[in-house]
Amino acid sequence: MKRLRVTVLDLVNKGPAKGLFARLMNANLASIMPQVIATWCQELGHNVRYVCYTGFEDLDHELLEETDVLFVGAFSRSAQTAYAISNLYRQKGAVTVIGGPHARCYPEDATLYFDYVLGLTDKTVVDDVLRERAPHRPQGRCLSAARQPTALPSVAARWRFIEQTIAKAPAFKFVPMIGSMGCPYTCSFCIDSVVDYQPLAFDQMRDDLRFVLGKLKRPVVAWHDPNFGVRFDDYMSAIEDVVPAGGIRFVAESSLSLLSESHLKRLKASGFVGILPGIESWFELGNKSKTGRCAGMEKVRQVSDHVNTILRYIPFVQTNFVLGLDSDAGREPFELTKRFFELTPGAYPAFSLLTAYGRAAPLNLQLQRAGRVLPVPFFFLDGNHAMNVRPLNYAWAQFYDLVVDTTRHAMTGGRLLSRFAANRGVITKMFNLVRATSSGRVKFQDRVRSLLITDANVRRFFEGESRILPDFYVERMRRGLGPLWSALPPSALMHDENAYLADPFGQSIGLGAARAEVRAERLRLVATSPDAPFITSRGEVA
Repeated sequence: MKRLRVTVLDLVNKGPAKGLFARLMNANLASIMPQVIATWCQELGHNVRYVCYTGFEDLDHELLEETDVLFVGAFSRSAQTAYAISNLYRQKGAVTVIGGPHARCYPEDATLYFDYVLGLTDKTVVDDVLRERAPHRPQGRCLSAARQPTALPSVAARWRFIEQTIAKAPAFKFVPMIGSMGCPYTCSFCIDSVVDYQPLAFDQMRDDLRFVLGKLKRPVVAWHDPNFGVRFDDYMSAIEDVVPAGGIRFVAESSLSLLSESHLKRLKASGFVGILPGIESWFELGNKSKTGRCAGMEKVRQVSDHVNTILRYIPFVQTNFVLGLDSDAGREPFELTKRFFELTPGAYPAFSLLTAYGRAAPLNLQLQRAGRVLPVPFFFLDGNHAMNVRPLNYAWAQFYDLVVDTTRHAMTGGRLLSRFAANRGVITKMFNLVRATSSGRVKFQDRVRSLLITDANVRRFFEGESRILPDFYVERMRRGLGPLWSALPPSALMHDENAYLADPFGQSIGLGAARAEVRAERLRLVATSPDAPFITSRGEVA
């Protein structure tokens, strides 16, 4: 096969960035799969250039070199940036490929702007693309493996790409690692709920940790597992076998159900400095938070006690919430969240507005069937700047009143000072302070709330009465894309928000009958058990 010039672009940011927190952290948000794709292309004998766009690079300069095949990894918030870049590369004769969360969530839309759209991806899928390397227009070709790969290139094999990315981080430098694919939980709003949980090889994990220890002095490893430590003893044994006390600091996302005090003691001894548990809701998902059928204030007290226990062992804890779930009604869920932060001053809050990302999750079919999904441009679907689902139990203005009030309560004034006082260690204190004061979400959400009152076009769009995108959003996108705005195809401003409902199993875009059958079974399981894990691993997930 001809030796190709391949560019792999990881769109960490959707446009030029500013602000201290972005400067500190964006490089540490690089995804693993673009690095994996770059490594596979290199192993297949091609010339590879890898670009991690954090928002501080000059994209015009970064994308100057000639390319035969462009791979783009993107979340939906960066989709329009990806579409504009693909358009520019296609005009130069390149074949373009998109993968990552956006390709999995909105394949039917992505096929309009890319030659190949990748779902679950392994090395064979990548090799097939490079061997065929054909323009597919006006509709791209969807390719997907039957399941997630059972092995990924080692950290040593990816090091060239990791090293050039963490070099962009001025202070904190996180080495990305992953020990498992999929998730054991079936949260109906989550993209991983329909992907089987599978651990990767623990011997490979040991080798990766040894390699990192030899490359960096007291590094930080960020685990990209959707839920770290489902097979807790196996994970911790791999770490303890290799890493001397204090040799590596670790950050991971995990569920409260896995964070018993005995586990916390072991995590602390092994160097864990940050944990990101999902609380999500005060009225559902009790298995994930280890609160069973408890709800409301009773759940707040139990979760607060648990998180305060975690904070005794691990200095940084980010608690994740989803606002706007159908189980929420009235002021109570928001007041309970405010009460939680009064009882748990050391926890950092992360709020996400309920978002239906295309065909990502089973819940989205129900929402589309009910006509509740809005065609909000991808640019704003980052969990903070827009909610594309009409709330079940709130009027829009009321909902945004409560969101702004709760976010302001958690991020400013007394809560910010209480968090600063409660946090242990200078790094945690300053990290949380800079992050909270750099966030512009309260200002943006307050602006949206004001427009809902004063702008009839905004109101009609939010109510699903109009598909005309309000000027406020058009101008924000124009400024955010900068020079790429002129390269964005006009049709890419909006998308079909009900494409999943029209074709639930992706047959019309060629995802394949076998994959459709697997997905159908997963959807059935999620629908009948929306809060339970699929598996129990040695009794650790109950």
